[in-house]
Amino acid sequence: MRDRFALTPERYALITRVALVAFTLIVVTGVAVRVTGSGLGCPTWPKCTETSLYTELNTHGVIEFGNRMLTGFVGFAAFAAFVGAYLRRPYRRDLLVLGALLPLGVVAQIVLGGFTVLYDLAPGFVMSHFMLSMLILVACVMLDWRARHEPEELSESARATSGDRLLTWGGWVLLALGAVTIFAGTAATAAGPHTGGTGTDDVVPRLTFKGAETLNFVIEQHARIAALLGVIAVALWIVARRRGVSRAGRTPLTWLCVLLAAQGVIGGVQYQLELPAEIVWVHASLAATTWLAIVWTVVAAGGLRARLLAPGATGEAAPAR
Repeated sequence: MRDRFALTPERYALITRVALVAFTLIVVTGVAVRVTGSGLGCPTWPKCTETSLYTELNTHGVIEFGNRMLTGFVGFAAFAAFVGAYLRRPYRRDLLVLGALLPLGVVAQIVLGGFTVLYDLAPGFVMSHFMLSMLILVACVMLDWRARHEPEELSESARATSGDRLLTWGGWVLLALGAVTIFAGTAATAAGPHTGGTGTDDVVPRLTFKGAETLNFVIEQHARIAALLGVIAVALWIVARRRGVSRAGRTPLTWLCVLLAAQGVIGGVQYQLELPAEIVWVHASLAATTWLAIVWTVVAAGGLRARLLAPGATGEAAPAR
């Protein structure tokens, strides 16, 4: 039965790419829900209203309900990535482990999203919702990368980068600093005017740990950390170029530097224009893309290696009973 539905590595790699795109899109649409004030367009969960699974025909309800519907496609893509890893030939345990993280992430997001609505978009829940998405994207990138490279290629990449500690550790610094930058960005949104419920005239609590100065304080910290992230990314790109890393090998870092530069410009513009929703949406959506570039940089350098997911952890599965 299992051999009848066996997948080639190429077909499975296509499934992982679809899953990566789907999880990225759900983040982008989730940001749209936030900045358009449609977070409570469907005020209950799991139903949209107290009496119906569907939304009323209004803009905010459609945006929120559409985001929930997209979750169904994301769930299907996550399940396909997991099952596909089991059906792939040759079988690889590392892909099955990573594939399992995707449907688990979807379940966690559904539960957390439910609490976020039930607790009227409390800042802590909204911030956690976005940060969990970033964690799932890490698994998506790792799965997509490993699905496109055979164990021998992964081993060769690991050996090639194991002697360059500066680039390897630099990648880890980018990952940690990128996570802090995104967290600070979610805090800035949680303290700002885009509460997620303004479009439906719902009063949503904001972060106010520094009173009226909370928003300016968080934005300043976010900008400083992001600037440091950009400096380190450019420095690593220069180091990689001087140490003879090929243009293809520098591609993730190149994209990261370009995206960080764009984010700096957009962030400055949105601040000067007093945070218009459209630019905030672009800024937050690009944050997810920038995070993908950071993870891609680390994975491509062989930095995200663990004993559980070692390239040698391959082999045929036990026969199905």
